[in-house]
Amino acid sequence: MKLKFKHQKFQADAAKSVVDVFAGQPYNRHSYLGKEGLMIVDATANAEIILSDAQILENLQKVQRRNHLEPSKNLEKTDETFNLTIEMETGVGKTYTYIKTMYELNKNFGWSKFIIVVPSIAIREGVYKTFQVTAEHFAEEYGAKVRFFIYNSARLSELNNFATDSAINAMIINAQAFNSRGENARRILMELDEFGNQIPLETIAATNPILIIDEPQSVEGARTKEGLRDFKPLLTLRYSATHRADSVYNMIYRLDALDAYEKRLVKKIQVIGIKASSNAATAGFVYLERINLFKDKPPTATITFDCRGANGIRQITRTVKEGFNLYEKSGGLDEYADKFIVDNISGIDDSLIFLNGTKIFVGEVIGKVDAEKIQRTQISETIKIHLRKESELFRDGIKVLSLFFIDEVKHYRIYDEEGNATGGDFAKWFEEEYSAAVEEILKGNISDAYRKYLLAITADRTHAGYFSIDKKGRMTDSAIKDKREKTSDDTDAYNLIMKSKELLLDLDAVKSPVRFIFSHSALREGWDNPNVFQICTLKSSGSEIRKRQEVGRGLRLCVNQIGERMDASILGAEVHKKNILTVIAGESYEDFTRKLQTEIADAVSYRPRKVDKNLFLKKFFPDDAAKDVELAESVIYELITNKYIDRKGFLTDKYFDDKKSGSLQFTPEIADCAEKIVEILDNVYNKNVPPIEKENRSKVIATVSKDKLAMPEFKALWEKIHAKTYYEVIFDERELIKKSVADLNEKIHVAKIYLNIERGEYKENITQENLIERTAFDRTTNDTIGKISADSAIKYDVIGRLVEETGLTRKNIVEILRGVDAEIFAQLANNPEEFITKAGKILNGVKAVTVIDHIQYHLAHQTYDTNIFTDAQLEGIENVNALRVNKNLYDYVIYDSEVEKNFVEKLDGYEKVVVYVKLPSGFFITTPLGKYTPDWAIAFREGEVKHIYFVAETKGSVESAELKNIEKAKTDCAKKHFKLISNEEVFYSIVKDYKGLTDLLNDKP
Repeated sequence: MKLKFKHQKFQADAAKSVVDVFAGQPYNRHSYLGKEGLMIVDATANAEIILSDAQILENLQKVQRRNHLEPSKNLEKTDETFNLTIEMETGVGKTYTYIKTMYELNKNFGWSKFIIVVPSIAIREGVYKTFQVTAEHFAEEYGAKVRFFIYNSARLSELNNFATDSAINAMIINAQAFNSRGENARRILMELDEFGNQIPLETIAATNPILIIDEPQSVEGARTKEGLRDFKPLLTLRYSATHRADSVYNMIYRLDALDAYEKRLVKKIQVIGIKASSNAATAGFVYLERINLFKDKPPTATITFDCRGANGIRQITRTVKEGFNLYEKSGGLDEYADKFIVDNISGIDDSLIFLNGTKIFVGEVIGKVDAEKIQRTQISETIKIHLRKESELFRDGIKVLSLFFIDEVKHYRIYDEEGNATGGDFAKWFEEEYSAAVEEILKGNISDAYRKYLLAITADRTHAGYFSIDKKGRMTDSAIKDKREKTSDDTDAYNLIMKSKELLLDLDAVKSPVRFIFSHSALREGWDNPNVFQICTLKSSGSEIRKRQEVGRGLRLCVNQIGERMDASILGAEVHKKNILTVIAGESYEDFTRKLQTEIADAVSYRPRKVDKNLFLKKFFPDDAAKDVELAESVIYELITNKYIDRKGFLTDKYFDDKKSGSLQFTPEIADCAEKIVEILDNVYNKNVPPIEKENRSKVIATVSKDKLAMPEFKALWEKIHAKTYYEVIFDERELIKKSVADLNEKIHVAKIYLNIERGEYKENITQENLIERTAFDRTTNDTIGKISADSAIKYDVIGRLVEETGLTRKNIVEILRGVDAEIFAQLANNPEEFITKAGKILNGVKAVTVIDHIQYHLAHQTYDTNIFTDAQLEGIENVNALRVNKNLYDYVIYDSEVEKNFVEKLDGYEKVVVYVKLPSGFFITTPLGKYTPDWAIAFREGEVKHIYFVAETKGSVESAELKNIEKAKTDCAKKHFKLISNEEVFYSIVKDYKGLTDLLNDKP
């Protein structure tokens, strides 16, 4: 498998924020003469920043205001070094982002020397792996590869290459490599024979490097801070999800836990709390796993209890109904002799009552409960949830992984005096519970392919332990070197899982049978895998791990077998249906959730809690105070009037509901500012995000009605919409060129910059001050169109670059550039990189509009089969996101919003509706912008015989200007698709609500 990466706006925004702080800095490559032994050699360094502090502060404040951050009053330097802080939530791609930032700094300013400082070997290996897997992706975008290596005092040739090579270079180093007292760490400060009598640290410092500190809250102890000064960095970039308050300098970009969830960049979190009940005065062990609800029969319960077997007492799981007698079914165990007969099962409060009065709720354990009982139950639950999730995602080519955190290796692996290994209690329990769970799921309705997959993997091969390895090759507990920071010295363990990430994701049962990973709790730092869907913490009494660290290992969005990330660009609104992280906690749901929400609230304490006038000041008219105040007061008045804030200034549920459904209402007075208002309100703390849900054991599964599939009306509807199409785009080149020229003349503006050439020569006892001689001059253009020489080393093929950026032909690009006004084209000389980037974006925008205007659909002579309905796995929670209905193809509609719920309720009750269905994701229309699935297909009755067939898309707003460009383009494609396949017998439209649908029907001729 080869992991694929996408260009994501938030990552580009973070990189741009760093670049824009130095807007006006010229593109430059600084060379100097160094020595290698007795030889004088050319070396390269990052050019000095020539901007004044005042210019940088002004740029910094602009960036901060753009990103809704408090503007800095001054530049917060350390030892005269610029510091910039970037906060990014775990799981969104922090390492990817700072690699992209390196490329952008190189592209804009020529800076090429970067040092990534990490707190531990774990994170070091993770960073190195990310450099490896993203190399081709970034090379395609930037036309160059970063040369990266891990600092090792025994391989100093790599350091020499770092100093002398003119390409982008990155050295990865963990803090212990230069701040500890060990002999290897001290070598960085020594004059070494094998390094030409040079001191490694001085060579590093001479390159004027840019420091990137990964997790500064863990890196920057007192000794490390002192060591970092010796690198003499040009500037320092700090990246973390959890910055300490005392290590935040000039925050320029922030994407916190709330942003990450709302932007659908991480998984949704569900929690199963397993706790011992303190109220049950009984010795009989019982665990209530779930309540099973049915529409046509009484509920049942799934419970675990002790049972006498041939080899002793073991735990078994059974689905039971009222009248089930535990004493009889347990083989006559005395602990169940006192009327342990199921008396009542309730789906209202998810409880079960025995005849003796003992009441137990879902997720509770009663009876003879000790730590081992809880831990075994956690293991059992994790396996069952894993298998349920796996059966759903297997057909999508998504491998499911589960992660167990344990505190001591002896619970998983035991060694005798000769060093022979046997399984500890956790390994034994796992294999017993796994075998039982697989036996049970094989009895159910699963696909043949998944059945074959399960049968190919044995219990002993599907779990593995990743721990440190001692000198005898035995697994051992991780060595924690810094108790305060919790950094780990796990070399072998982390190497193994870092280098096997793609293999772990492979669904080949022979090559990659491992799906369950046991590891030391220290694994919470430095490693995660996108397909971890379950995390189970089997912690000993008294041990405590921060909840954000626990869930952080599984927050990344999952990938399929071709390495494609299952994000919103592919799944749309269903991203949080596929991407759910379930935490199996050895405590109650309420306790776990309270702790996690408290940690998140503490982490976003900088967010405003209340909405008042001050929140909007200087956001709309910063240069007109009176007008600014007037508009801010109008906004507050309207928010109160619409009941979007209460009397205390807190955002209301109505605001969040209307925002989710796209039905926010604003008067014309402030409607032009609506987008900006919502953007500002998005920064207000919302205690309901992320929604940490209780894993509901009372799910309903939508079932297809065979009678409705056989209805003549549905068959006729399906006959009219089941055809597949393909598209082609025929460009009108003259129109494209004309629009492109007009947009370039109107929109492009490139400020003039200067190019500095810096020269120096090596001298003994040289200082930074007398090393550089500067000369400045303007860039000039050659006579040949599209060619510009910034210096002897850099030539810009503007035509070629724009061909790459846009996919247009060289002929088209030449005609467009010839049509551009001379004074506009002259801006090319000011800053070629910026001109090319801006021109590429403008041309792509014109191209996108032209594509939609000129797209043509053709019949593919293929059709969809009705098995897309029977194969779809639609689960929901009744009255939460599942509504029982009568006229739908399924017995339940699984809805995404209140807009859809209200639409369905009225649609289902409308007498003229014969049958309808919410189309599953397996039904889609291909467009240049990706797959598109409309919402509803409906058959209406008109008169005695005639029927109307309608495909509808429900949106909170139907105004084109209010729809995102990409959504509008997709719906425009859908209109052309349905017009072609149905001879205009199927009506397709976007409607805001049910009334909008009936209005269209009434207006239809």
